[in-house]
Amino acid sequence: MKKTTTNLSEKLIRDIRRNTKRIYTSEQKVLIVMEGIRGETSIAELCRKHGIAEPTYYKWSKEFIEAGKKRLSGDIVREATSDEVAQLRTELQRSKEALADLVIRYDIVKKSQEYLG
Repeated sequence: MKKTTTNLSEKLIRDIRRNTKRIYTSEQKVLIVMEGIRGETSIAELCRKHGIAEPTYYKWSKEFIEAGKKRLSGDIVREATSDEVAQLRTELQRSKEALADLVIRYDIVKKSQEYLG
């Protein structure tokens, strides 16, 4: 009876781990792949350490290498980071404000010329 209870609890724990999928950031993926490339530990041990499946590691590794190939071949198109997007939005807002200021000044000058002329 005790062995059956242990098996059920172990199965429950495995199911919970399988169903709670952790989401890794791109930086975390790069660090894990770089750790695997260094070769200090086996891929199986690395995957156990980080709680990922080996096929997931190899998929990340392939994506990492493909991105490196594209970058080295001169392909500079890439996705913007959230910091870059925030910076661009701030810059766009400043540009809009500057344009609005110039439009207002233009209207003032135009009306004053009509008034004087």
